[in-house]
Amino acid sequence: MNAPRLTGGFADPAEDSARAFRAILEAMARPGMAQSVTGLAPPGGLSPAAAAALLVLCDPTAPLYLAPSHDLPELRAWITFQCGAPIVPAAEAAFALGAWDSLLPLEQFAQGTPEYPDRSATLIVDGGPACPARLTGPGIDGAREAALPDPEAMAANNARFPLGVDFILADGAALRAIPRSTRIEVLACM
Repeated sequence: MNAPRLTGGFADPAEDSARAFRAILEAMARPGMAQSVTGLAPPGGLSPAAAAALLVLCDPTAPLYLAPSHDLPELRAWITFQCGAPIVPAAEAAFALGAWDSLLPLEQFAQGTPEYPDRSATLIVDGGPACPARLTGPGIDGAREAALPDPEAMAANNARFPLGVDFILADGAALRAIPRSTRIEVLACM
């Protein structure tokens, strides 16, 4: 038996998963605002925030796409044991995990339909470089600045609203969300 797949979940599953779920809800309700997750040590190459999102959101009824950056045997085994989420092609995924560049193009994921805009994918972007952007829209009082992996692509995603994908950005133990309803103004990237 492969021991690493048995470890790396929540230290206190009931308490830690409830806190992580609340952090994801807060992140979605307040786009761009960082939320902290604790209580887990995932397998190498996966941030605690991305692992928390997987553990809270993915289960046998939530198909998951693993981008090439994260499609590793040890991570597949961990997801299978910890979440039970089926690994599927991008077009069939409710959730996707990977580094930003590895998740492109965004159009390969479900974008929802005019009748059912909620039938779109949520992308869990694990780490990577980011550029500053100004966010406005639901859940933001005035405006908020946040570093995003590709503000222009995310702004184009918002232009398709109510269609498009949603994002959970994982960086270490912090996660932020950028729902498709968030308007994005690209600021200069150094």
